[in-house]
Amino acid sequence: MGELQGRVAVVTGAGRGIGREEALRLAGEGAAVLVNDLGGDFHGEGADRSPAQQVVDEIVAAGGRAVANYDDVSSWTGAEALVRQAVEELGGLHILVNNAGILRDAMSFKMTEADWDAVIAVHLKGHFAPAHFAGIYWRERAKAGQPVHGRIVNTTSDSGLFGNPGQANYAAAKAGIASMTLVLARELGRYGVTVNAVTPRARTRLTAGIGFGEAPAEGFDRLSPAHVAPVVAWLASDGAADVNGQIFIVNGTEIMVLGGYHVEGSVSGGEQPWTVAGLTAAKGALFAKRPAGTPELAVPGW
Repeated sequence: MGELQGRVAVVTGAGRGIGREEALRLAGEGAAVLVNDLGGDFHGEGADRSPAQQVVDEIVAAGGRAVANYDDVSSWTGAEALVRQAVEELGGLHILVNNAGILRDAMSFKMTEADWDAVIAVHLKGHFAPAHFAGIYWRERAKAGQPVHGRIVNTTSDSGLFGNPGQANYAAAKAGIASMTLVLARELGRYGVTVNAVTPRARTRLTAGIGFGEAPAEGFDRLSPAHVAPVVAWLASDGAADVNGQIFIVNGTEIMVLGGYHVEGSVSGGEQPWTVAGLTAAKGALFAKRPAGTPELAVPGW
């Protein structure tokens, strides 16, 4: 018997890549899974129902329960329909994995308004909208005195945490998701819900063109998207019931937990207001705790 027996999970963007692996792993642990995927290309254009249905078929063939969903998670009505379908067709909702995403990379001075809006919509709104309606469902259950086993696992990115040229839209969305994870964790924790996020380093159709290369013909594949799924399944399980508001980097089988923003250095002017010249003079003290050899004005690697 798996760790998620009797639970119902929703995985967005589950037709391919990381989302597919997450859906299969959750099903393998005993969860019934709603497999959401609009089926567009990695730019967010077009639609194809076959990827989601293929994952459903694979889960069912292995003896699990699954249904397909083709709603647009960046739509308020689509997100609401997603949660409603899970409750009505699978009997409830316990786990929400927000994974759907697209890329429209361009340098900031070449990016179009459409490129910005599309990426922000799919990633940032596409995380918030399903979480909003899942939160309503769990809050109502909690207030009615019913047991709640709520788990939200969001998907961030190194680009959002550390910055990556050519991805202002994507990085802004992913950084927003990281911050939103902390807010949702604080808001929903009182109702029996945990909210965490994973930062995958994995080879998918979104990362294929940015140096992740091809899968090795044999041997260990550190960048396989399959490595992300066990972490997500763990965060959805009772074993991580006390883990809330955390962000994890998944680098193959290496798992790192981030410590968040911290004060790296400080200076005080006492009761005298700062001047520009005074701040220039104090710059060395302000950056004194930077690692040796780190240029003072370099972009920090948080």
